[in-house]
Amino acid sequence: MPTDKKRPFSSQVVNGMERAPSRAMLRAVGFGDKDFQKPQIGIASTWSMVTPCNMHINHLAENAARGVDENGGKAVIFNTITISDGISMGTEGMKYSLVSREVIADSIETVIGCQGYDGLVAIGGCDKNMPGCMIAIARLNRPAVFVYGGTILPGCHQSQNLDIVSVFEAVGARANDKIDDETLHAIEEKAIPGPGSCGGMYTANTMASAIEALGMSLPGSSAQAAVSPDKQKDCQRAGNAVLRLLEMDLKPRDIMTRQAFENAITVVIALGGSTNSVLHLLAMADAAGVKLTLDDFTRIGQKTPVLADLKPSGRYHMAALIEIGGILPLMKMLLEAGLLHGDCVTVTGKTLAENLVDVPPYPTDQDIIRPLDNPLKKDSHLVVLKGNLAPEGAVAKISGKEGLSFTGTARVFECEEEALQRILDGTVQQGDVIVIRYEGPKGGPGMREMLSPTSAVMGKGLGKDVALITDGRFSGGTHGLVVGHITPEAYVGGPLAIVQDGDTLTIDAKKRELHLHLSDDEIQSRLSQWQKPAPRYTRGVLAKYAALVNSASEGAVTDRDLEL
Repeated sequence: MPTDKKRPFSSQVVNGMERAPSRAMLRAVGFGDKDFQKPQIGIASTWSMVTPCNMHINHLAENAARGVDENGGKAVIFNTITISDGISMGTEGMKYSLVSREVIADSIETVIGCQGYDGLVAIGGCDKNMPGCMIAIARLNRPAVFVYGGTILPGCHQSQNLDIVSVFEAVGARANDKIDDETLHAIEEKAIPGPGSCGGMYTANTMASAIEALGMSLPGSSAQAAVSPDKQKDCQRAGNAVLRLLEMDLKPRDIMTRQAFENAITVVIALGGSTNSVLHLLAMADAAGVKLTLDDFTRIGQKTPVLADLKPSGRYHMAALIEIGGILPLMKMLLEAGLLHGDCVTVTGKTLAENLVDVPPYPTDQDIIRPLDNPLKKDSHLVVLKGNLAPEGAVAKISGKEGLSFTGTARVFECEEEALQRILDGTVQQGDVIVIRYEGPKGGPGMREMLSPTSAVMGKGLGKDVALITDGRFSGGTHGLVVGHITPEAYVGGPLAIVQDGDTLTIDAKKRELHLHLSDDEIQSRLSQWQKPAPRYTRGVLAKYAALVNSASEGAVTDRDLEL
């Protein structure tokens, strides 16, 4: 059947006498005769009342649909799921968090593929639905724009700005009798004042910035408050932009090139972004057919400084960065220093360099973004470690404030909950290296974030006195001397599985090494006696995920090189 160039997929669904049943169904959801001649654009909304990150996105989706409808297209809004890391953190439910990224990608691909939409706008507002949207966009390779749902405004208690990490750390402070119950309750009440994603340079704001640097969001999308006129305009402009991309036949894989991913990595480092960006960018690149590895983060990190004084390790929230211009002036600084590829095309149809031509510099009196000649750290805070404990790699977040190396005694826990209790009750002491294993993609399953134990460490005042390593991962809100994504994970027989209480471990950010102080013969002897644990789940989505997921060092994706 011949197809319409501007309607390459929807024309197959609605054109011709034999498609009358399809048209009849669509009339019931608001289509008229003229709509069948228009490009159909799916609006993938991650709205739900599960979490404040996404509670406003239905209104944003309506703005995006308006941008499509007013510019000659026909928009159709549909939903996908979201879960809340902040609510499920530290519980068994958190195992579904990374799994949700794959469910979201699969569901968006399913709707767009089934319904024959010619393009899409995807609106994400929380950690996993953002890369989930991008994985689907890359798989489908139809004209698309990603819109960030926007950041939350900070809460306030006794003139101190608050966010969700403030509450996690307050729990540790209460356990250490640094604050009382009344103060903890006040922080709990005031930390989350309304809609939007977590307010520091945590995973949501990190990934929004990365996606904008990648070229898949309109300029400015990553640095707008969730509830603001700017965010509504961003959505409406995205609806118009996807129609222009359709006319230009400019597809996501034309934009999501290797050079564009290098731009994204560079911006993440300059912002001091989340370790989760490593996992998600690897997965997004895989979906786009781009070869990206942990070594690329090391290579780019050696020449890229950390410039942003943003939480969790810095002083400011995302709202403060918005006030001085967002990330566009930062990208212009990096471009002029030769650290970005300016010739990468973006969803505007222009190159990155063309998008940045008229961007003004930051105000001279701001101290949120440091100049290139006076960085917070001269190279990346995202340090890929290898060694006899992580042969395939691990990811550390080293701001420099927690030191560059640590040697200590292993205190081993088989799950996150046990570790948290032993931190709070004082079992964990100065000089310990907390080891949390069987929390990897397969072993958890689901690779939980360790925000509860890391925040408890900070709240207890042990931030510089203990370290924590895991085959799980970390929230973007985590800070301290922590190493995650250890691969191979314990569940598949990685060396982490045979660490014992009392073993000596060294984390060395300068040497980029994670070392277990045992001979190779002793490691092999222990591994030969190790027995793989029984799977924790044998039915349901977690079991399916564990069966399909690959290593964290490859992005923890579930659809790579499947053989049926």
